[in-house]
Amino acid sequence: MQLLRLGAPGEERPAVRTDDGTLFALDSLTPEIDGKFFATGGLAEVREAVSQGTLEQIDDPGDGSGLRLGAPIAKPGAVLCIGQNYAAHAAESGDSPPKTPILFFKHPNTVVGPYDDVLIPRESVKTDWEVELGVVIGKQARYLASPDEALEYVAGYVVSNDVSERTFQIEHSAGQWSKGKCCETFNPLGPFLVPADEVEPQKLGLRSSVNGEVRQDSTTADMIFDVAFLIWHLSQYLVLDAGDLINTGTPQGVALSGRFPFLEAGDVMELEIDGLGKQRQQLVQA
Repeated sequence: MQLLRLGAPGEERPAVRTDDGTLFALDSLTPEIDGKFFATGGLAEVREAVSQGTLEQIDDPGDGSGLRLGAPIAKPGAVLCIGQNYAAHAAESGDSPPKTPILFFKHPNTVVGPYDDVLIPRESVKTDWEVELGVVIGKQARYLASPDEALEYVAGYVVSNDVSERTFQIEHSAGQWSKGKCCETFNPLGPFLVPADEVEPQKLGLRSSVNGEVRQDSTTADMIFDVAFLIWHLSQYLVLDAGDLINTGTPQGVALSGRFPFLEAGDVMELEIDGLGKQRQQLVQA
């Protein structure tokens, strides 16, 4: 099952795609796919409605040929990001692997659709890509006892692009990364959300390319801190609410490594994760 949001920005319509590829509208169940939807048992309601055949079918595929495909969740309350969570990426950034998770935040309004244009910020010369496994929280998590219970708090998983501006991140930020992470359109998300019980988060291949040339090709098995540990760890320091998004880190192969050029207007990024779909964005000058 795949959850999607179809329509123009600010006018997206919640939908579900079943295993046979059929699309159904979710308006009769919920106005949005958001924290309230997850916290009040929305996923179970959708499954029941699908099995009962009570949903309106949608003919438009939402793949760019008709309705726009929006981010699969409405604006999250928080976007929490984990830095350098793959050892090879830490090394290409010039750092040792972290001994504890590095946390930074993106402004929630950075979240856009999986095929929306990404804007290169004014004065930017080092805009970069980062394919990441996105984790959407399904119910409030605070002071979890151990990582063993952490995955019970996940609603689902998505493809996330943690777009970054490295000059803003490293030279302008005075020790904090957020200036290089919060530019508009800097978090394409989707194309859809897959419920947590249908995904094995540490067994996923993830890849990125620019203009058809491979940049990243790795697996979530290479994470330093796995998804369960991250959720447990974060819950010791803050309250995770339903609908929050966690970007779990990116593998090696970004432009910051010095092996590839940074992004320019006209470039095309493509990112995918096994079972979670593929997204594509063109770079446009702000």
